[in-house]
Amino acid sequence: MVNKKIGIVMGSDSDLTIMKEAVNILKEFEVDFDVNIISAHRSPERTHTYAIEAEKKYDVIIAGAGGAAHLAGVIASLTPIPVIGVPMPTSGLGGLDSLLSMVQMPSGIPVPTMGIGKSGAINAAILGVQIVSLSDPKLRQKMLLYKRKLADVVAKKDKEARTELGLS
Repeated sequence: MVNKKIGIVMGSDSDLTIMKEAVNILKEFEVDFDVNIISAHRSPERTHTYAIEAEKKYDVIIAGAGGAAHLAGVIASLTPIPVIGVPMPTSGLGGLDSLLSMVQMPSGIPVPTMGIGKSGAINAAILGVQIVSLSDPKLRQKMLLYKRKLADVVAKKDKEARTELGLS
């Protein structure tokens, strides 16, 4: 079996600050990944080649884009592997334009779309890890531990808040 990885692609280097959040999650889970800047509008041939060759390299692609945000949809239309969209914030509409461009895909071309910005990039990476963990028991265990740690943080904050309020 070929050891595949998660592809992170973004439409512009201005998306890098936000997409680093996805990179950090993938590093935390020790998942192989790579990063490319490819524009569906400014480099359509490169986008096409990336999408056509994606199945050989990746299990999942995380695509961040702003404005018209066609990158995720174009890639999803050309590959059978999952493409997760991350809408970027924009100056004009705050990222709502990006979000709507991604979630309004025509039937048959699904692009699961996360929230706008950093939390969206984080959630895209977590979803990517969850998808890959379906065939990787060790990664599945890491995901279960991650979820347990999230629950532990909430329990700790609950206890602290209750103590501060004199309820414990």
